[in-house]
Amino acid sequence: MEQNQNLSQIDDVQKEHQKYIVPIGDWKRTHSCGVLNAADIDSNVLLMGWVQFRRDHGGLIFVDLRDREGLTQIVFSPEVDPSGHERAHILRSEYVLAAKGYVRSRPEGMANPNMRTGEIEVVVTDWRLLNTSKTPPFEVEDRVEASENLRLQYRYLDLRRPKMAANIRLRHKTTQAIRNFLDEDGFLEVETPFLTKSTPEGARDFLVPSRLNPGDFYALPQSPQLFKQMLMVGGVERYYQVARCFRDEDLRADRQPEFTQVDIEMSFVNEEDVMNMAERLMARVFKECMGIELELPLPRMTYDQAIAEYGVDKPDTRFDLRIKEVTDILRGSEFKLFSASPLVKALRVPGGEAFTRKEIDDFTDFVRIYGAGGLAWIKIKENEWQSPIAKFLSEKERKDLTEVLGLELGDIVFFQSGPADIVNPAIGNLRIKVAEALNLIPENTFAFTWVTDFPLFEYDPEEKRYVARHHPFTAAKDNDLELLKTGNPDNWEQVKAKAYDLVLNGNELGGGSIRIHSEDNQKVMFNALGLDAEEANEKFGFLLRALEYGAPPHGGIAFGLDRMIMLLAGANSIRDVIAFPKTQKAQCLLTDAPNSVAPNQLRELNLRLREKTQE
Repeated sequence: MEQNQNLSQIDDVQKEHQKYIVPIGDWKRTHSCGVLNAADIDSNVLLMGWVQFRRDHGGLIFVDLRDREGLTQIVFSPEVDPSGHERAHILRSEYVLAAKGYVRSRPEGMANPNMRTGEIEVVVTDWRLLNTSKTPPFEVEDRVEASENLRLQYRYLDLRRPKMAANIRLRHKTTQAIRNFLDEDGFLEVETPFLTKSTPEGARDFLVPSRLNPGDFYALPQSPQLFKQMLMVGGVERYYQVARCFRDEDLRADRQPEFTQVDIEMSFVNEEDVMNMAERLMARVFKECMGIELELPLPRMTYDQAIAEYGVDKPDTRFDLRIKEVTDILRGSEFKLFSASPLVKALRVPGGEAFTRKEIDDFTDFVRIYGAGGLAWIKIKENEWQSPIAKFLSEKERKDLTEVLGLELGDIVFFQSGPADIVNPAIGNLRIKVAEALNLIPENTFAFTWVTDFPLFEYDPEEKRYVARHHPFTAAKDNDLELLKTGNPDNWEQVKAKAYDLVLNGNELGGGSIRIHSEDNQKVMFNALGLDAEEANEKFGFLLRALEYGAPPHGGIAFGLDRMIMLLAGANSIRDVIAFPKTQKAQCLLTDAPNSVAPNQLRELNLRLREKTQE
């Protein structure tokens, strides 16, 4: 209650100060607040921005004036501008002002090496108050302690923070570098529709009811995939778009219901052509935006190698802990969980013997997230293997494990056993968790890896059928195409795709494939996915018709722009690099969306809401 009263009093002060506001008039800013230095001493300048801090030191008043480029210290002196100095006592945080003055060196010993403008200050000769401000709900600085929800509610204030301003600037700079590169490389930027047809083969669509076609719906695009293929059929040859995309799915730190991707498609190409273009694009982005020269070509590994050594298809290669399969070594083990399992994998952690039992218990709880029943472990101590399972291991098994895993004194080994779809993600993600605990992941490092030769299909146990691992328009490897045409699902696990993902620091940065450009082969793919001719024509008839008219070989890639900026900026969430993001519940706290609409709007759309049932 007392805090609310104080805020009310401050707001009354703000209202009193509004009488000092004057129009900007013909005043024009000469410099931003982040560029002045010793070379500008004795220059006359006019700055505009927000008050970061105000400090009264005897007869002088110091203000840190902030705009999106940085801070400049300005000084109000009674000797230089008596009336201006007197009025400066009203200044509060986030007041907006324009200040004329001259640049001088800061007094000896008062320079601030941590500021770009730390060598100088501006002595104010005249100033105008352009606007006042209520007391912000949190301090507008990088050390903000406010919750994320509060920052999102007042996002316009959060965007003033230097870190957020830098993230938005980096996003702009990256997007410009991408556009410039693609323009120079012969690509055309083409916009594709937002209101399109629902083709529910991936995540859930956002649906838009049609007023002019009662009972029918548009879908917001999950990607421009089919339209960019139409552009290739249309002879555009090289297309790109900084595309807004929409998916109605559960959210995580790196997911949003609406997101941006850099969408690229090329005609008359194979996998090498697309990957080469993507590497040159990344090199351009990193050079212009980060000052980093990438060494090309980027490293590659197959999907099978990634799963075998890292447990996941987006391996973080910044550190060198590798996973090894030890199924054959432990097939006859007295430890039944090992001997009866179709797959046993081990992760050797040098120096991990120091992990406490509580830390190991935490790791055990962690792998249960991925469906694991528990976590077996062995500490390699002098003259003994310390573990609840050590007594079940024979001398030969110990010898073979030591040789295959390269075990040394002070190590710990973690084991996962069971079906592959549980073992691999459990031990693969444990690898990351352990590396974080031991500080093995270097900072300010960017490790790229291409992952290639993905399976074309994956089995969905809920639907009891095979589904496309990427999307149903991805071409099979030439040597595997005949396996697909047999119509025998027993062959399909062997079919590899002409697909490729670019991984950065354990995050999928972008993914793409060579597309099916033959109508017959596309029908074979639809049939493998359980779509009969009638259903395929209903959902994708427009694509099949287009493929009848001389579609060129084509392929492409799409980069997640939000995730790319997140990684470049070193942010923990893509919400920190999007101007107005949604929460993990897909809400916009700034505008209070989604919200209810008036009954007459629903009637115009021929919609009626079901009454909420009483629980």
